[in-house]
Amino acid sequence: MSSQTELTREILAEKEHITKTLLLLKRTLARPEKDEAELAAIGSFIHNVYTGIENMLKRILKFKQVKIPDSPSSHKQLLDQAVATGIISPTLSDELDDYRGFRHFFVHAYVLMLDEEQLLPLANNLPTVWHQFEDEIALFYNG
Repeated sequence: MSSQTELTREILAEKEHITKTLLLLKRTLARPEKDEAELAAIGSFIHNVYTGIENMLKRILKFKQVKIPDSPSSHKQLLDQAVATGIISPTLSDELDDYRGFRHFFVHAYVLMLDEEQLLPLANNLPTVWHQFEDEIALFYNG
């Protein structure tokens, strides 16, 4: 199997997982009141989608033979490299940076620390950011 075929297969698998995760997020957001368990689920869904986006960026960069960052600021450097190589736009990188920040918080904090007022705007905007990401990597693939 060619490396392009392998990359396509890996990207499609990530997309499938993200699509399913976004459906779960939508169902959870539709609940009228959210307790701590539902907020934890929402946080987990946001984290999973962002991680999937990072995984796709890493795979594309690896395919392009760009060294994947490995440092304390590697998540920010990953977004910067994706912009520098034309995979995503600076505007999308700025949007994704909010989710990168949330990922850091989510990994290092207790779920009890989730604030619904800060969490819900990220959750509600995530499908839009995801579709923008899909559009931009499609342009990268076809360009």
